[in-house]
Amino acid sequence: MDPEFIRPTRSLEGRVAVVSGAGAAGTGLGNGRACAILLAEAGARVICADISLPSATVTADMITTEFGPSRALAIQCDATSESSAAALATKTLEAFGRIDILVNVVGIAGAVGTVETVSMAEWAKGMEVNVGSMVVMGKACVPAMAKNEGQWRGSIVNLSSVAGLRGGTPSLLYPTSKGAIVNLTRAMAAHHAGQGIRVNCVCPGMVYTPMMSSPTSGPPMTPEAREIRKNRSLLKTEGNGWDVAAAVRFLAGDEARWMTGVILPVDAGATCATSTDVPGVGSGT
Repeated sequence: MDPEFIRPTRSLEGRVAVVSGAGAAGTGLGNGRACAILLAEAGARVICADISLPSATVTADMITTEFGPSRALAIQCDATSESSAAALATKTLEAFGRIDILVNVVGIAGAVGTVETVSMAEWAKGMEVNVGSMVVMGKACVPAMAKNEGQWRGSIVNLSSVAGLRGGTPSLLYPTSKGAIVNLTRAMAAHHAGQGIRVNCVCPGMVYTPMMSSPTSGPPMTPEAREIRKNRSLLKTEGNGWDVAAAVRFLAGDEARWMTGVILPVDAGATCATSTDVPGVGSGT
């Protein structure tokens, strides 16, 4: 066997991962919290970053309880603030000496309405949080990644949404901002490939997260609404943060070392078809 053909490993041992939006409501399982836990499970030391330090601390405590006291650190960070993100990077380097992985999870539903009704102030805020935060976090973390040794020096995974691929949601802001993340990812992949940094994107479908029942996100989702969402996919099952995090962990690690600029839907088949209940699909005809 060619000695250069090094078998990829699933282990993230020795890697340091920064997860923005690593908190969640209470002890619930949001996408960011699930990502932080699965990266730690694979061996990484994880910075749990969130604008809410108590929320980030819950995630870090979950990790240290299961995997050891030195495996996670909670840091308060406003991902839309360059100074806050820069301070996060500095604290990460002081604590763990390097940055290998950045997972950008921060996002909000944001402004409601169409072009006729949307508040431009809320629109600007939504774009700042959903898209600008990824630029800010990349600006803070890429220089440290570029200093790592080896052919593959860093990995960035951005979270978008199937709404960014298909649109079709009631409000203008959410699908627009999530669609921007898709091409942001492709641009970043091209810009940083020469530095040995891969950049990929995960587009979750209608997964159930604590945001669905948070009072700050509107009325809690009813069981009937959850059932309707579930049945919109081919698999007719409900996904959760673990499903999203498993895809993120794969893209973050060496098994995806030859993948960059990839846009990966995690949606139970929702983006390839709306249903198998149509003539000629799955019927053998």
